[in-house]
This record gives sequence, structure tokens and C-alpha cells, in this order.
Amino acid sequence: MRYIVLDTNCLIQALPTGSPYHKVWTDFLDGHYRLCVSNEILSEYEEILSRLTSPEVAHNVVEAIARHPLTCYREAYYHFRLLSDVDKDDDKFVDCAITANADYIVTEDTHFKILKRIPFPLLTVLTLDEFVNKLKTENL
Repeated sequence: MRYIVLDTNCLIQALPTGSPYHKVWTDFLDGHYRLCVSNEILSEYEEILSRLTSPEVAHNVVEAIARHPLTCYREAYYHFRLLSDVDKDDDKFVDCAITANADYIVTEDTHFKILKRIPFPLLTVLTLDEFVNKLKTENL
């Protein structure tokens, strides 16, 4: 079973039923991969979704994630600050990925590409398109 950290921008794109990325959300709900989160990530999900939709929708999405049996909770007690120079707010996703030993960080933010130049810890960053292709071809 794959362990995934999903950036907020990807979660937002995966939720609408008409989205080409909706498979990311439904595959999580169907148990095809484990979603790795921390309390800080869940808070960001709820904050951003509340602004874009409604507080009720945001709460329901976060509750669905929080209560899902395959949600992998990982709190980082050490902060690696690997993105601090470009976007320190996204360090929480990297820290969670390292702590959970995640297979992928899925994001559309280009500043995550800096992780490809860091030899340790080794982190694989995928775009939504790349991740959807993996979901289709590898039956994650």
C-alpha cells in the first residue's frame, strides 16, 4: 500500500465530481492508498476549503479524512525546513512525508522541485497528472 502526502492545492482539485482529478479523492475513500496527514495539514485543508467552499463542506471533507481507517497520522517532532527558503508554509508537507516515509508528495507547486536536488532524505514529488497515471496503471 502506498503512502501519499497530498498538498492542499491537489486536494482542492480532486474534490469536485467533474474534475479530471476526482479519482485521487475517490481512490483514497476506496482504500487504494494511505493519505498521510498531520494536525497542521488538516488545519490548512479546513482553512483553505472554508474560504473556497463553505465551513460545512470544509469540515465534512476534513472529518472524512480524519475518520478514514487508512489515514496515516504523523506529527513531525523535528522540522527539516527543506522548503524554508522558497515557501516555509509548505514545510509541513515535507516533514509529514519524511516522518511517514511516504512514497510520494503530490503537488502542483513548482517550488517542491528543489527536493529533487536534495540527496537525503529522498522524496519523490509527483504532479496530479503523474499521480493519476500511477493510480490507473499501478492500481495503487
